[in-house]
Amino acid sequence: MLRYINVLFILVCAGLSACSINPVTGERQFSLVSASEEVTLGEQNYVPYQQSQGGQYIVDPNLSAYVSKVGRKLAAVSDRKDLPYEFVVLNNDVPNAWALPGGKIAINRGLLLLLDDEAQLAAVMGHEIVHAAARHGATQQTQQKLLGLGTGIVGLVSNSQLANYGAQLGAGAWQARYGRSQELESDEYGMLYMERAGYEPQAAVELQELFVKLSEGHNSDFLTNLMASHPPSQERVDKNLARAKTMNKGLRNRAAFQRAIAQIKKDKGAYDANAKALEAYSKKDYSSALSYANQAIKLQDEEALFYVTRGQILTAQKQMSAAESAFSVATKKYPEYFMGFLGLGLTQKSEGKLSTARTSLTKSLKLLPTQSAVYHLGEVELASGNQQQAIQYFQAAQSQGGDLGQAAESQLAKLGVSSQAQP
Repeated sequence: MLRYINVLFILVCAGLSACSINPVTGERQFSLVSASEEVTLGEQNYVPYQQSQGGQYIVDPNLSAYVSKVGRKLAAVSDRKDLPYEFVVLNNDVPNAWALPGGKIAINRGLLLLLDDEAQLAAVMGHEIVHAAARHGATQQTQQKLLGLGTGIVGLVSNSQLANYGAQLGAGAWQARYGRSQELESDEYGMLYMERAGYEPQAAVELQELFVKLSEGHNSDFLTNLMASHPPSQERVDKNLARAKTMNKGLRNRAAFQRAIAQIKKDKGAYDANAKALEAYSKKDYSSALSYANQAIKLQDEEALFYVTRGQILTAQKQMSAAESAFSVATKKYPEYFMGFLGLGLTQKSEGKLSTARTSLTKSLKLLPTQSAVYHLGEVELASGNQQQAIQYFQAAQSQGGDLGQAAESQLAKLGVSSQAQP
C-alpha cells in the first residue's frame, strides 16, 4: 500500500505546488500540511498526549530542566532552529520517547533509567528532533489525508484506551507509521546534530544496541508498542557504527547525567512497587495491591501517581471515603493531572456529592477529555435535573462505544433520544 502512496506522491509532485523541500535532507517531498499547521498540530496534541501517558514527572523538577537544556542545545544546531521546541519528562515506566510535529518532544522516565550518560540522552533527543525538523509528522499526516483518515487530532479518549493511570497513546498518530527510511534518516542526522553540539557519536550506536536488546523476546504490550514506534534492527546499529567511526569524538558528561537522574534511581523501588500494585489490581487481588501501593507511598510520598493507584484500589474495595481522600491528595500534589480529578469526581458522585463531583469531573475533562468523565457528568446532570445537558454528555459517551457507550445508549433510550451510529 505504501508503495502506491509513494508513487502517487511523485505523480502529484510533478504537477502540483504542494511539493516542498525537506529542511534536513534538502530533498523534495510532498506535503498537504503547511509548516504553520504542523506547529498547530503539535500544540493541540502535546498536553493531551502527556496526560494520557502519566503526565509530567514533577517529583524532581531539576530533571526536566536538565533534559530540556540538553534538548535545546541540540535544537540550536538543527536544520529548523525556529521551531517552538519543548522538552518534557513523562512520568511513565515505558522506555520510550517521541516527537510531535512542530518540535514537541517527550522522553519517559523509564527510558532515562536505562541510559548511562548525557551523550546517550543526546542520541535520543537528536533522533526525535530530526523527526520534527524533517517534517516526518507532516508526511504521515499527508498520507492519512490521502487515505481519508483525518488529521489525527486527539479527541475523546475512550475507557478502553485508558490502562490503569494512563493510556499508552505514545504519539501514535504520527510515530507508529514512521518507516525504515525515516528512522534511518533520524539516526543519521541525529548523529550529525550530536557532533555539532559536541557529543560523542558512539552513544548513538549504544542506544540502538539497547533497543535491539530490549526487542529480543519482548512479550509485554508496552514493549510491543515501543518497537512499533521505534523499530530496532541490526542494520541501524551497523550504520550508526560505521558513521561514528568517521565522526569527531565528543563529550559523554556521565557525571552530570547521573546527578540528574539520581532521584528517579533512588525511587525505582517505589515505582516498581506501584507497578506491582497495578498488576495485582488488574488481577483483582486488592489486598496485595493495596499493600504494594502503601509501600510505594512510604518510599516516595510526593508522587501523585501512587495516591491515584491507592484510590483506584480502595474504590474497588468499596472504601469510598478513603478512596476520596487518596484522590484528593493526588490532586493537591499534582493539580495538572486528570486522573486525580477523575477518581475524585467518581468517588464524590458515588457518595451523592453531586456539586463537588461535577466540579472534579469537569476539571478532569478539561485536562483530558475521557469517556468516563463525560458519561458520569451525564449522570450527574441527569440526577440534578439538567436533562438537555445530560443528553449531550450521553451522546458523546455513546459515540465511543464499549461498556460505557452501551450504558450511555441505554440512558438515551430511557430519555427517548435516538442513539447515534457507532463511528
